Amino acid sequence: MATQAKRRRVSCGGRRRSTPLRRASPLPRPQRRPARGCAACRGSFAALHIPSPNPGPSSARAAVFSAPSELFRAGQRHCACLSQVAGLAGSEDPAPVASFLSWCRRVGLELSPKVAVSRQGTVAGYGMVARESVQPGELLFAVPRAALLSQHTCSISGLLERERGALQSQSGWVPLLLALLHELQAPASPWSPYFALWPELGRLEHPMFCFQEPLEEEDDEKEPNSPLMVPAADVLNHLANHNANLEYSPNCLRMVATQPIPKGHEIFNTYGQMANWQLIHMYGFTEPYPDNTDDTADIQMVTVREAALQGTKVEAERLLLYERWDFLCKLEMVGEEGAFVIGREEVLTEEELAMTLKVLCMPAEEFREFKDQDGWGDDKREEDSLTITNIPKLKASWRQLLRDSVLLTLQTYATDLKTEQDLLSSKEVYATLSWREQQALQVRYGQKMILHQLLELTN
Repeated sequence: MATQAKRRRVSCGGRRRSTPLRRASPLPRPQRRPARGCAACRGSFAALHIPSPNPGPSSARAAVFSAPSELFRAGQRHCACLSQVAGLAGSEDPAPVASFLSWCRRVGLELSPKVAVSRQGTVAGYGMVARESVQPGELLFAVPRAALLSQHTCSISGLLERERGALQSQSGWVPLLLALLHELQAPASPWSPYFALWPELGRLEHPMFCFQEPLEEEDDEKEPNSPLMVPAADVLNHLANHNANLEYSPNCLRMVATQPIPKGHEIFNTYGQMANWQLIHMYGFTEPYPDNTDDTADIQMVTVREAALQGTKVEAERLLLYERWDFLCKLEMVGEEGAFVIGREEVLTEEELAMTLKVLCMPAEEFREFKDQDGWGDDKREEDSLTITNIPKLKASWRQLLRDSVLLTLQTYATDLKTEQDLLSSKEVYATLSWREQQALQVRYGQKMILHQLLELTN
């Protein structure tokens, strides 16, 4: 299930540098290979075990299973086999696309005559293809809010609202999951033609499009909006270099072209600026290198500390280095569980990494003075900028520490870059890998290419 998401500009151990849209982890995670049995059901109900962000008495959390008995039965009836329900929906309709398009007309979902829903000419499953050339700014389709599927529009919305307190979770997905469970097994669900277009839910070969509306800037401190199912938007496949984007307004959600789209070309949406490890984690696929321009590689913060410790020779130097590290922790620039995030074109955690290199590499007397000032009064110089293109201009000590950190990070992989390149270059060998092995290979290869780029820049 896809969400609109902004790129996280945050180090796990440090301060948030901006307030991103909170992305709820989808359950179950879509995969591009068949799943056995009723795994989708188990995944859905597992969501009910997500701890509340404000944990109360265990009896309150248990109310999800005990108090709203009619709510639980709505899902329990469905759990007989989630995939069978979806399979029946598809098997009873010999023309799911035609049925879906007819449903679109009934609910006021406007589809441009320049586009078509098809399995032909797409990268995976159903997709949307341009029947005629499309120009930037042209409307591809508009989804009225009444056609959206959410906890507020489903047929058990009143029940979900009454039990809202019992359904709280960190993910925020439980009400929507229950709404989906109920509507999928409801014979007269208004969304039945929409469900018929889905793959068998035991397989989930392409993601369904779930959307969390962004908050206005002045509302950043509020809870994020509830996730929504957006019919038609889930037809579009994802690409980092996408040519369409979803816009929202009070009355509808609009998919608009952002690039020229030639006739016969597929129309791609974006599920957010996401690295390959995020794509595989949330949606079950990756973009092969070099297609994913949003790909990233992590350097664990403690790895930089380890690299710096390699340069100490006596105990006094080690103690001073730990003092520097503790000071960085006090500034909330580093943490034991954090990571510096390196993109192909930028360092996403530039401020944290620059400050860490500065503090760990500055002379002892300068550090004492800097510490006495609590890090204030430090003017950032242009030559200390950590843009990718500026890395070769960094101080030699900074480059060396960064290089040593990259080398330590590469040692944590079980294989080297050449091994991955050999696998990718041999179609015969690559074909023997399972789908998961192929996607894991793409994740590793993309990360290693970014890290090797850093090695070249610090040489």
